[in-house]
Amino acid sequence: MPRTIEYGNLMHRAMRNLIQEVLSDVEAHGLPGEHHFFITFDTHHPEVEIADWLMERYPGEMTVVMQHWYENLKVGDTGFEVTLNFGDAPERLRVPYDAIKTFVDPSVEFGLRFETQNDADDDEDDEPEVTLAEVDPEDAPKKDAEIVSLDSFRR
Repeated sequence: MPRTIEYGNLMHRAMRNLIQEVLSDVEAHGLPGEHHFFITFDTHHPEVEIADWLMERYPGEMTVVMQHWYENLKVGDTGFEVTLNFGDAPERLRVPYDAIKTFVDPSVEFGLRFETQNDADDDEDDEPEVTLAEVDPEDAPKKDAEIVSLDSFRR
């Protein structure tokens, strides 16, 4: 089989590294200005660690918001840990970068969406698709972050 450059995997890795770098900066210096994050992740990923009651409430995927109240953010090479408040119940979460489905900062209209391409053959070499997304900051605080694929605007 001829050797190819796997752009999808390279882009996937680069975007996960971007998230790690952003979170590392927040860990060191806090959230600047109006920045805040909506992070959606796969709760069934084998390395996700969340409370049982959260797993029951959010089977499949969960979106968390890092904005006004978060504690003990710890950023590592494979994921991050943070304590968030769920209705006056602080809970520690561990989220590997590979479990992240979307990462959105509506304050600057920035978002990433990670999708896995599944074809009929269920090929193990499926490359994840990384889509830069556009977010309307007026919508984000009122409802879940809305992510719009830039592909929908291409002709």
